Amino acid sequence: MVLRDHARILSAIDAAGHIAGRKKLQKMIFISKKLQYPFHEKFEFHFYGPYSEELTLKIEELRNLGLIEELKEKENGCLQYDYSLTDAGYEFLTLYENGLDERLTLCLKELNEQPARFLELVSTVFFFDHLTKPEVIQKIAELKAKQNYSAEEIEEAFAYVGELMENNKPLSMHS
Repeated sequence: MVLRDHARILSAIDAAGHIAGRKKLQKMIFISKKLQYPFHEKFEFHFYGPYSEELTLKIEELRNLGLIEELKEKENGCLQYDYSLTDAGYEFLTLYENGLDERLTLCLKELNEQPARFLELVSTVFFFDHLTKPEVIQKIAELKAKQNYSAEEIEEAFAYVGELMENNKPLSMHS
């Protein structure tokens, strides 16, 4: 079904309650995908870490269909976008019976409680998970110099990635 991925994104926003910020939404979906949950959008490395043009287009389509609401607020001189489901979005999800895995729902709620800045760092660690830890730290220094992440923040991100991977192992790996 063509709308399966759209429904999954709607379910993700529903699970989180609402998501404050485009960057946060992008990072939550990317991290969930890296944890092997069924998100299929392609991501590339961008200014703020992993970014999916596909996800941006799907969000725009969902907004244009009236299934999600995108509230714009000025915060610290910048536009902040807040995403939540509309009544039509909730109705659409009732027609689409394939809800989210309970573990994914808990994961999304947990991710949504984290600041966007931290999720940007965590998603960067995940993006470069094929590299050694020192190489990832070097990439963060090169690509995220403006964010000025401290050594403590970077260690916290690595620890958080470990926790997420441990708590979100595919079911077949659970004993």
